[in-house]
Amino acid sequence: MQNIIVTGGAGFIGSNFVHHVIAERPDWHVTVLDKLTYAGNRANLEGLPADRLTFVHGDIADAEVVDSLVAKANAVVHYAAESHNDNSLQNPRPFIDTNLTGTYTLLEAVRRHDVRFHHISTDEVYGDLQLDDPARFTEHTPYNPSSPYSSTKAGSDLLVRAWVRSFGVRATISNCSNNYGPYQHIEKFIPRQITNVLSGIRPKLYGAGLNVRDWIHTNDHSSAVLKVLEEGRIGETYLIGADGEQNNKTVVELILELMGKDPHDYDHVNDRPGHDLRYAIDSTKLRTELGWQPKFTDFRTGLADTIAWYSEHESWWTAQKAAVEAQYAKAGQ
Repeated sequence: MQNIIVTGGAGFIGSNFVHHVIAERPDWHVTVLDKLTYAGNRANLEGLPADRLTFVHGDIADAEVVDSLVAKANAVVHYAAESHNDNSLQNPRPFIDTNLTGTYTLLEAVRRHDVRFHHISTDEVYGDLQLDDPARFTEHTPYNPSSPYSSTKAGSDLLVRAWVRSFGVRATISNCSNNYGPYQHIEKFIPRQITNVLSGIRPKLYGAGLNVRDWIHTNDHSSAVLKVLEEGRIGETYLIGADGEQNNKTVVELILELMGKDPHDYDHVNDRPGHDLRYAIDSTKLRTELGWQPKFTDFRTGLADTIAWYSEHESWWTAQKAAVEAQYAKAGQ
């Protein structure tokens, strides 16, 4: 496998995967296809060797661009997505265009050229779990999405499965829990709170903050995706998680503690409409079948690492900060 396409490779988890592949597979060339919406950032790819990375500014729903790239590739790793729940509640249309039409366009291209395809998805397709429920999501959990974002991701998963069964496309799917780490847009929960503290703004907590997310460091997600790409069984789905369940209140208070602040120095704001209660991933299949293990098994250590990155890279996020907070303030959040 010499030439892979990474869609959305200038975004948060996509760019981290590009860094991981460049470091771990020295004989591979990576082509990044990214539309550069507000969530994409060329700076996420700075410092990577020019002879091993090609950047293409384009839309995954553009069949001509997609076909010309796929024709020369050995594999496509599909990260590109509209992914912010709040934005999907305000305007669902971009989520339809990218997550459904874009995925369809890619599937048709890999079908024509018989190219290996890996589809990145989310645990949010399964809906949510009760806070006191000991169960976790598995590959057999029924889909029950609750937002325009998660419903379009569920739809894209089903498209991949249909193209595998109907047309023999060589594809796999992974559904991952919440990522955190370097290069994450500051509209997202963890980097928003970190950059609030660095900017002298009190962190914000939705409602009572009891909603639980299963956190995984983006470096661990990258290693799992590479493992599935190389060793996963065609047509299979693998859940990626690192046993990182934490409620939002605990996360905010830990951020404040690690940054030398009073752990209770934050504000409660209006809860998100339809806010899912709890996500939890059972990654047994990935670990037993493919032998994958996460490296960031201690959330406190991973969070400290993330805080250090944002503290050392203020030039990466400061220009966006005022606009992001203005948007949240307009929504009362």
